[in-house]
Amino acid sequence: MGAATEPVLKAVHLGISFGGLKAVSDFSIEIGESELFGLIGPNGAGKTTVFNLLTGVYQPTEGGFYLNGEKMNGKKTHQVVEAGIARTFQNIRLFKKMTALENVKVAMNMKMKYNLVDAIFRTPTYWAEEKAVEEKALELLKVVHLEDKADTVAENLPYGQQRRLEIARALATHMKLLLLDEPAAGMNPTETAELLDIISVIRNHFKISVLLIEHDMSLVMKICEKIQVIDYGETIAFGTPEEIANHPRVIEAYLGKDEEENEC
Repeated sequence: MGAATEPVLKAVHLGISFGGLKAVSDFSIEIGESELFGLIGPNGAGKTTVFNLLTGVYQPTEGGFYLNGEKMNGKKTHQVVEAGIARTFQNIRLFKKMTALENVKVAMNMKMKYNLVDAIFRTPTYWAEEKAVEEKALELLKVVHLEDKADTVAENLPYGQQRRLEIARALATHMKLLLLDEPAAGMNPTETAELLDIISVIRNHFKISVLLIEHDMSLVMKICEKIQVIDYGETIAFGTPEEIANHPRVIEAYLGKDEEENEC
């Protein structure tokens, strides 16, 4: 853990209602530097709603959340990204007609410093910055084992590689906190094992904190240091993987259900 005085993410009594129905209620969490945290629960428990609150898609109707001590309430999605929170989605959202390299470079646009005149006249400033961005994008593709797919159009990549490309694009925003929404969905066991290694590298090499929603319980139990369980929008358990696996309320609400219902 780092020496930061503030947790990377702190949510306090966070909640949101839709038409009088509470989708998330009294959600609190603290994630430290380089911490790998799991968020699980049955279908409809409110996990993706939590992600939408933390990324400015929804504005909380109660409570608040902070990134390194800075209050995020009221910020729009692009402002949240600029502050240092990035995410992936349940359904892959890539620029499918662009190459893998171009998908990663797009995420760096907000950091570009050359102006319109530089771009039009292709000044030395333009070329120097474009070269630096391309080199950084290639480094990130290497992190997710896609360096040899840089010139491949995104829609032509296999499903598992598209998932990894989405992670590389998120890394390109220079985030402090990465939210992964079911990153192993649709992957085979080999792809899942590779993903686990990639997530570990991201945390250890880049010192990025990770909040993970995932169906694959074996992945969650292997990689997460702490796990929080929600059901019907409320937290029902928090602890280590071992504590969660043996928690009576978790077994009742989640782990003990029929396989068809046993998705987080």
